Amino acid sequence: MVTHEAEDFSQPILEGEGGSDYERYLRTDALLELQKTADEWVHRDELLFQTVHQSSELWLKLAWNDVEGATEHLGEREIAAALRLLRRSTLCLQYATTQLDMLEQMSPWEYQEIRKVLGHGSGFDSPGWREIRRVTPLLGQAFHALREQAGLSLTDVYVLGREHEELYQLAEALIEWDERITMWRVRHYKVVARVIGDSVVGTQGTPVEVLGRLIHYTFFPEFWRVRNELTARSQQEA
Repeated sequence: MVTHEAEDFSQPILEGEGGSDYERYLRTDALLELQKTADEWVHRDELLFQTVHQSSELWLKLAWNDVEGATEHLGEREIAAALRLLRRSTLCLQYATTQLDMLEQMSPWEYQEIRKVLGHGSGFDSPGWREIRRVTPLLGQAFHALREQAGLSLTDVYVLGREHEELYQLAEALIEWDERITMWRVRHYKVVARVIGDSVVGTQGTPVEVLGRLIHYTFFPEFWRVRNELTARSQQEA
C-alpha cells in the first residue's frame, strides 16, 4: 500500500514576505507599513486620515481600470461584458464615498494639527481621480459610437429603449457612473466644509468654495439634458 504524506497547510508556499500565503499574496507587510507609525504622528488621527485616503485610492484604481475595460468591450460591441464592469465601477465609487464619513469623526480643531504636516497635499492631486477624469470621456465616446452605428439619437435610445435594450441599459449605466462621481464630489465638499469650513483656503491654496462649484460639473451633460427633452416631447404629444 502506498501512503502519501499529508500536506502541511500551515506553511506558506508562495514567494514573498510574510508568515502565511495570505500575507504574501496580499503583501500585507508592505501595505501596513505605508501608514505613519505612532511615534511619527503629530496626532493619532493621522492613522484615520491616511487609512481613508489610501483605501480610497485602491477603490478608485479598481474603478478606473474597470471603466477602461468596459470601454474596450464596447469597442468590440460586447455590451453585456461592459455593463458588468460598469456595475462594479459604480460600486467602487459608492464605497469610496461612504468611507468619507470617517473623516467627520475627527475633531475640527485637532485636525488642524494634521493639516500642518500635509504640505501642499490636496485631493486635486489624487492619482485615482486623475485616471477617472481620463477614462470617463473615452467611455462616453465609445457609447456614442455604438449609438451612431445603430442610427439612433440619444432621445431614440430612450423612446425606443425596449427595442434597443442593451443600448438603453448602457445609457443608464453611464448616467449612473456620472451621478456617482457627482455624489462623491458633493460628499467630499460637505466633509471639507464640516472639518475646516466653507469660506477658507485649502492646502493647495484653492478656496473651498471651488469644491462647491465643481459639484455642478458633469461628464455627460447630454444624458441629463435628454431628460428635459423627453419631458418636453411628452407634453407636446399629450
